Amino acid sequence: MTAKSKSKKLQRRRNDPEGLRARILDKAADLFQERGYHSTSMHDLMQVTGVSAGALHHHFPTKKSIGLAVLSDRVGPAVRAAWIDPVREAPALGKGVAEVFGGIIAGLRARGAVLGCPLNNLALELALTDADLRRNVESIFAEWRTALAERIGATRGGAKLDGKERAAAANFVISVYSGAMNLAKAMQSAVPLADAADLLSHWLHQHRFAS
Repeated sequence: MTAKSKSKKLQRRRNDPEGLRARILDKAADLFQERGYHSTSMHDLMQVTGVSAGALHHHFPTKKSIGLAVLSDRVGPAVRAAWIDPVREAPALGKGVAEVFGGIIAGLRARGAVLGCPLNNLALELALTDADLRRNVESIFAEWRTALAERIGATRGGAKLDGKERAAAANFVISVYSGAMNLAKAMQSAVPLADAADLLSHWLHQHRFAS
């Protein structure tokens, strides 16, 4: 790259601070998923994004600030797209959950590798490390739990439950998925998720939560 082209590239970055911030978060989210939060350094982020230390620290003074932004701007929306919105929009809860599992399983098989759920990965790594990061992780779980509890409450079986019981049922669904994903990551196989999907479908029908 010539000095002139480098100068133009730098000028574009300066003229697009939001674009640069988004690129940093994209790369940070990828590295946290592949290596983990603690194994990713600010220097790693400078290398993969090609930004200077000054530019990186202008947007994110600390790695913790990057972690918080990744949770709110990348992980939260990913959970909404993969789980919350499909469940809310499905004609029936059972169908929505089945389609979520099916889409995730298909994606893992096409990729040929299981990196795990971004939220689960960060929850396991950060829950006992930093209170602010843990609270942000829990807030995403809380949104997920609320969405499931609302759909459960709209089913024949769920209508008989109180708020605490609906939340417990939602926690069960999340736990089944999260545990299966962790096992799939350890085995590098989508089989645990497929097994979990079948058993969870049976549980939803058994408790009249499916429709």
